[in-house]
Amino acid sequence: CSGIHRSFSCQIKSIELDFWDDKQVEIMKSNGNASAKAIYEKAVPPYYYQPCQSDCNVLVDQWIRAKYERMEFTGETKYPPPPYTTGFYEGILWKKGKENTQFLKRKFVLSERGFTLTYYNREDESKGPKAVIFIKDLNATFQTEKIGHPHGLQITYQTEHNTRNLFVYHENPEDIVTWYNVIRAARYSYLKTAYPTGSDKELVPKITRNYLKEGYMEKTGPNQKEQFKKRWFVLDSQTRKLYYFKDQLDAEELGVIFIGTESNSYSVAAFTPKSTRGNKWKHGIMVDTPARQFVLMCEQEKEQREWIDYLKINTLFHFYPKPFWSSCKNWLKLHISMLK
Repeated sequence: CSGIHRSFSCQIKSIELDFWDDKQVEIMKSNGNASAKAIYEKAVPPYYYQPCQSDCNVLVDQWIRAKYERMEFTGETKYPPPPYTTGFYEGILWKKGKENTQFLKRKFVLSERGFTLTYYNREDESKGPKAVIFIKDLNATFQTEKIGHPHGLQITYQTEHNTRNLFVYHENPEDIVTWYNVIRAARYSYLKTAYPTGSDKELVPKITRNYLKEGYMEKTGPNQKEQFKKRWFVLDSQTRKLYYFKDQLDAEELGVIFIGTESNSYSVAAFTPKSTRGNKWKHGIMVDTPARQFVLMCEQEKEQREWIDYLKINTLFHFYPKPFWSSCKNWLKLHISMLK
């Protein structure tokens, strides 16, 4: 954070390396974090994402700039108002093609009134939208490393038959974070409509979510004799689903594994397969479901342990309290330590 603050026109001092006289210490005591928050975070909307330490740089950077540079949360009336407060937003994003790796400019329109996110292949809307996405089944999460851009955002939604991924970015960091919070504002409005008695404490963690774990594993077929193939896996803790794709930037999944509870005959354990046809990796996992067994292989033992720990959380717990859905994994780490 200090690096971001140093880019502002304000004085930054190190607690350990710089000299502090008594007067400066008293000023800091009387104007500490609590006093600053009372001013700069007086009116943060409940849906506005407040990043934690593990979040990507663009979220942290824009959170700090929104507070201290643009002063968006002081409670004073802003003109023009911040886009995430208006219920409508449109603009151009670079979007990856469904069948190729090329990113092209596409127009996106978000309507909170209709609870939809619409995008067009051309700026001319007269030819109709390419897709109309309902906010009900939409998730957005920053995927900077996967997309290969510091402002990369993954938008995921449900179609009639599968899950669809959109990979987008904007060159301007403020614009991409605005899009993220506009989506969160619409999701919040939808949840308040769908669950009118729900409190912010219950609903805010469900607005958007980061996926619990992603990465490559090898997978064989239902007979456990088929050739192992490398697949990209994504564990969505909220839906209790383990998705697998051919590659990490695929638009649609190849398949999905539902992870139920042990009481319903689901289990996860380390495993050494009998057949290793086409297999290059040695650290196995068995995911046992009532329908079939899934054999997966990890490249490293560390990856195997992490996947088992995260998958076991789903098998051991019937429901998730609020902290589970937050991007910070403190609740999860606590329960993994309990497993061990």
